[in-house]
Amino acid sequence: MHKHPESVLILIHTRDRVLLLQRKDNPDFWQSVTGSLEAGESRLQAATRELEEETGLVVGNGLQLVETGHRVRFEIYPHWRHRYRPGVTHNWEYEFRLCLPEPQAVRLTEHLDQCWLPFEEARARAGSWTNRDAIGRLINTE
Repeated sequence: MHKHPESVLILIHTRDRVLLLQRKDNPDFWQSVTGSLEAGESRLQAATRELEEETGLVVGNGLQLVETGHRVRFEIYPHWRHRYRPGVTHNWEYEFRLCLPEPQAVRLTEHLDQCWLPFEEARARAGSWTNRDAIGRLINTE
């Protein structure tokens, strides 16, 4: 089954730190929680599912996912295009945020490691330009 070319990016942050996760398939690549929408799934449903799958964090009890209204369109790396329908070359990514009162360890299922970094350090370490830009927007709102 092919992936749908729409995804979510979720910045998990405190008032001064951002959580980044180290990918298993590329240990040099650090990122926020990301994932593709599944068939019939809304952006919020996808973000809620990906958050729980990748970190164990569950929305509710004071945890609220906020869609920022920002989206970007990016070219899918050629080596990942086989995951999509033939001819699909671009993806829409929708930005969400989850603010926690303090940094906390999360359950790793799809990643090797985690780190909570000050905003600027997180922006410098993030592996994708869309993730770096999203952290930049977070910096400008704090």
